[in-house]
Amino acid sequence: MTRRALREHCFKMLFSTNFCTPSEAEEQIDAYLCEVPDEEDESPEFSEEQRELCRERVAAVLTKLAEIDEMLTQASSGWSLRQMGRVELTILRLACYELRFDESIPDKVAINEAVELAKKFGGDEAPSFVNGVLAKLV
Repeated sequence: MTRRALREHCFKMLFSTNFCTPSEAEEQIDAYLCEVPDEEDESPEFSEEQRELCRERVAAVLTKLAEIDEMLTQASSGWSLRQMGRVELTILRLACYELRFDESIPDKVAINEAVELAKKFGGDEAPSFVNGVLAKLV
């Protein structure tokens, strides 16, 4: 599975946590991971190692959520986090984590991948909005 696909799974798991309480987030993540096919299914896609990688990434983002949200608030002048769509906010949170806390991912890659997620899951203006906020963040 590609890094892009793993990032997309992380995005989907993070997105699902927007609709539950923090105490239910782990349950939502587990439910998501149970639905994704593994190597033993007909369509090999998601190994146990990859599941753990996604689980760890999502948990790390959630742990740093207050810091990430503060950074995004500073970078998105004129926009409060409550005004942002949940898709865009989730993409920004994941990308902000990658930019600030994951040294293994180059800034350009984190931004490009966030824009690609915005193209796939966001509205027409999402890619430029995500790119603009992340550019200010960098």
